[in-house]
Amino acid sequence: MKILIVEDDHAMAAHIVAGLHPRHRHVERVADGYQGLSQVASAHYDLLIVDRMLPKLDGLGLVRELRAAGRETPVLMVSALGEVDARVEGLEAGVDDYLAKPFAMTELNARIDALARRPRLGEPTTRRRVADLELDRLSRTVKRAGRTIELQPREFLLLDYLMAHAGRVVTRAMLLEHVWEFHFEPQTSVVETHISRLRAKIDRDFDGELLHTIRGVGYSLRAAH
Repeated sequence: MKILIVEDDHAMAAHIVAGLHPRHRHVERVADGYQGLSQVASAHYDLLIVDRMLPKLDGLGLVRELRAAGRETPVLMVSALGEVDARVEGLEAGVDDYLAKPFAMTELNARIDALARRPRLGEPTTRRRVADLELDRLSRTVKRAGRTIELQPREFLLLDYLMAHAGRVVTRAMLLEHVWEFHFEPQTSVVETHISRLRAKIDRDFDGELLHTIRGVGYSLRAAH
């Protein structure tokens, strides 16, 4: 497993490298966000371990740049900011998992293993279609009635999940777990905010509503009747 550590604290980076399980030992390290972007552009990595507070370009900025470029390399963010709001901000930026400092190396290794096993919604494997709405996971493009729709990375993942469950009701808890990787119910309106943005993009100015709110239950993407 090839891992890139983006961490400006030399002692912390050395601690992580020393504590990684032998199967995770193909490790490289850079010290700022721009170096991280450069490395990912020039080489393949199976996982990025990214500190949130980095010089030049912080961890959130690094992840946003990667996701905007369509790169789906799993990112495990480590940070002294462990509050729920900080974790939510990281996950919204496109982080796959978030680990608060200080952490035990056994937990870090377990998180790495979990990310290695996790199927990726963004993998370029299929195309999806609901009515005149099309999503291509290979090119990461979305069209409705032949018109291209620009989506942010998290909006794309949300639509991908909804289209994979087209015609069925998905709950807020399901979306939090499968799109944001939450396994609890945080006090946040992140789902509602993204649903509103997505609805504006895929339904506004088109014939027939596809994204439906099932009051008190969840959401359903289905062809208009």
